[in-house]
Amino acid sequence: MGRDPFTVLWLQAGSCGGCTMAVLEAGSRNLFDELRGRAIDVLWHPALSEATGSEVRSLLDDIENDRVHLDALCVEGTLMTGPKGSGKFQMSASFGRPFAHLVRDLAGRARYVVAVGTCSAFGGIPAAKGDVTEATGLQYLDDHVGGLLGKSFVSGAGLPVINISGCAPHPGWIMETLSALSMGDLRGEDLDALGRPRFISNHLAHHGCDRNEFYEFKASAATLSDRGCLMENLGCRATQAQGDCNLRGWNGEGSCTKGGFSCIACTAPGFQNIQNYHETPKLAGIPVGLPVDMPKAWFVALAALSKSATPDRVRRNAHADHVIVPPVRPAPKNTSAKKAKGDKP
Repeated sequence: MGRDPFTVLWLQAGSCGGCTMAVLEAGSRNLFDELRGRAIDVLWHPALSEATGSEVRSLLDDIENDRVHLDALCVEGTLMTGPKGSGKFQMSASFGRPFAHLVRDLAGRARYVVAVGTCSAFGGIPAAKGDVTEATGLQYLDDHVGGLLGKSFVSGAGLPVINISGCAPHPGWIMETLSALSMGDLRGEDLDALGRPRFISNHLAHHGCDRNEFYEFKASAATLSDRGCLMENLGCRATQAQGDCNLRGWNGEGSCTKGGFSCIACTAPGFQNIQNYHETPKLAGIPVGLPVDMPKAWFVALAALSKSATPDRVRRNAHADHVIVPPVRPAPKNTSAKKAKGDKP
C-alpha cells in the first residue's frame, strides 16, 4: 500500500529564479515526473505550475485554514522586510499584504520549512552591503540567527529552517533533501550549526577538485586561464567552502573550478560581501582565508616545503592553459646488465 504524497509548496521571494533553473536539471525525466517518482506532490510553483489567479488564492487560503495539508514550504529568494520592517517593498499579488507576511503565516502551517538557495537561507546577494530593502533570510541574516521567522522558530515537525544554501544550490541537494524529508530521514542531528544538511556540509568544495595536485605543491595559477591552483592568487575559497560540488559535479560533470573559475564559497553566509572574487586577500604575503582547521604557522611551513619540492612538470603546467609537460615514468634501469657485470665466474 503506497504512502500519501509528500506535499510541497514552492514560493519565490526576492529571487533571480536561479534555484528553480538549477532544480530543472534534477534528473533524466522532467522535474515533476522525478518528484512523482519519489511520491512528492508539488501543490504549486509560481514559474512551473499552470494554476494562476483565483486558483492559487484558493489554494493558499485552504493551506492557511488547514483544509489542505502542507508538508514542506520551500522558499526561494530573499525576504524583503523594508521599509522600516513593513515588508511593503515586496507585496503579495492579489492578497494586499507583504510577501514576507504571507511566508511567515504559511511557515506556521508547514511540517518543514526549507530555504532553497543562499538568498532565502542567509540573505544572499540582495543583503549585500548597501542594501536598502532590509533583505534577510528565513532564519538567518548572514550568520546571525533570527531572520524573518526568528531564532526560536521551529516547524510543525520540530525542526528549524532547513538551509539548502548555494547560489544556486546543486539540484541533487534539493532533491535529496526533499526525498529525505518525505521519508522521515532528516532529523535535527542531521543538520549543521547553520541548519544545512550534513550530507552536503560535511564536505568541502576542495574535495575532488581536479587541481589538487597543483594545490599540494602550491603551484599557483597567475591568471584564470592557467591550470594551477586558484587559491593563492585568484581568490579561490574551495578549501573553506562547505559542499560536495567537485565530488558530484553539475549536469553530471562541471563545477566552478573545472570551468576555470574560483570557488566563491556561495554556500556560506556573507559571501556576497567579498570585495574581489578574483583576488586572494593577503597579510604579509600570506592568504587571509586559510584552509579550514589549518593553523597559519603550519600552512606557511608546509607551503614553503611543498614549493621547494614542486616537480618541474607541475610548475610549468600550472602557468599554462593546457598540459605542456605530460607525466612520464623514468626509463627502467638495466638491472640485468649490471647483475651480469657483477657476477662471479
